[in-house]
Amino acid sequence: MGNKYSVKKLGKMQEIRVQVPGSKSITNRALLLAALSDYRCTLHGILFSDDSEAFLDCLGKLGFEIMINRSEKSVIVQGQGGAIPNRCVCIDVRSAGTAARFLTVMLALAGGEYEMQASPQMCKRPMKPLLDELEKAGVSFEFLGEYGHFPFLMKSRKVSLKEISIDTGISSQFASALLMSGVLLKDGLKVFLSGNRPDGAYIKMTIAMMEQFGIPVMKDGRSCMVPHMDSFGLKEYQIEPDVSGACYFYAMAPLLGTDVFVENVHMNSLQGDIKFLKVLKDMGCGLEDESEGVRILGKGITEYAGQDISMKDFSDQTMTMAVLAPFAKSPTLIRNIGHIRFQETDRIKAVLTELSRMGIVCEEVLDVDGIRIMPGEIKECEIETYEDHRMAMAFTLIGLKTGKIAIKNPQCCRKTFENYFEIIENLY
Repeated sequence: MGNKYSVKKLGKMQEIRVQVPGSKSITNRALLLAALSDYRCTLHGILFSDDSEAFLDCLGKLGFEIMINRSEKSVIVQGQGGAIPNRCVCIDVRSAGTAARFLTVMLALAGGEYEMQASPQMCKRPMKPLLDELEKAGVSFEFLGEYGHFPFLMKSRKVSLKEISIDTGISSQFASALLMSGVLLKDGLKVFLSGNRPDGAYIKMTIAMMEQFGIPVMKDGRSCMVPHMDSFGLKEYQIEPDVSGACYFYAMAPLLGTDVFVENVHMNSLQGDIKFLKVLKDMGCGLEDESEGVRILGKGITEYAGQDISMKDFSDQTMTMAVLAPFAKSPTLIRNIGHIRFQETDRIKAVLTELSRMGIVCEEVLDVDGIRIMPGEIKECEIETYEDHRMAMAFTLIGLKTGKIAIKNPQCCRKTFENYFEIIENLY
């Protein structure tokens, strides 16, 4: 595949049927909860990607007993009941935002001295709001680069923390990190969710998974009470398929006028991106939740309307919606996505830049914190991916429709979906 993948136009198909890997978000939450527990837990359906490999590597360096079976897609984690076996060590979270936020809070609340390293990309991503709150609780930081960012030295001896307020607007991972590791504190932890996403999909996922692992979280409006637990955990846990990854295939239904079936995806998923399937239904697709998975029916669709939609709770699908927009019969307005400026790249800027380069009229709409995209003709173009897996996967869809797109640095998909382009190749 090299440094560029030229996407060939895909002809008419009766049905596209695929399997996608496990959810990154669920995988890394399950790894943390299993490590915090006092059980020996087998995690089934693990996603092996750059992000989860970083998480597993960090847990190994921290001294946790980990048994990995790649062929079975399983990992056994021996929980330590909140103890960290190696309390003075250097770990590298690489580009994994979940590992960066979740492990920082776990280590701060458990105590010890740690050197926290990360990739250049992760070193640019926000950490300061979280680190500021930990510093108020008695954790000390020495920054080895830019203040408030990775890399840093962290020392934690006696944390004084009973309640904390954290902004959900920049990254819901800050809140998820505090919720999961709050169980370590002897009085538990009251977490107040400020900002504009107190009921965000990833926070709901975190609370649901904590309850699955035996940690009851009391949520009242913006306030969450996490109890201290002497003992909790599971012996086995099944990780859902990655709905975010499935959505790139489901989007082919209206785009290519075909039916799409993804195995083991169901509408009762913990993952917020399942809402994207309802958007496809609004665009004229049928939806069938069968025993073996969800089928989106797009056969016979020759046109669809642009959408006016808030994607605050499933913003990872902004890029997917954006690549459907040029082929709609009316403009598309995507609202409430300002927080995606602070992810793997400035995703608003990246989407508008790449659509403009292929001849599509689009603009930022500040009063709705979003973007507007007009229908238009695609010009031949090589897509910059900005080291962002979602840019690479989403913009591939335009190539399947037109045959006019090449994706630069396709290997960036390894972050969450290592064999994405193998599956694309198999469609032909």
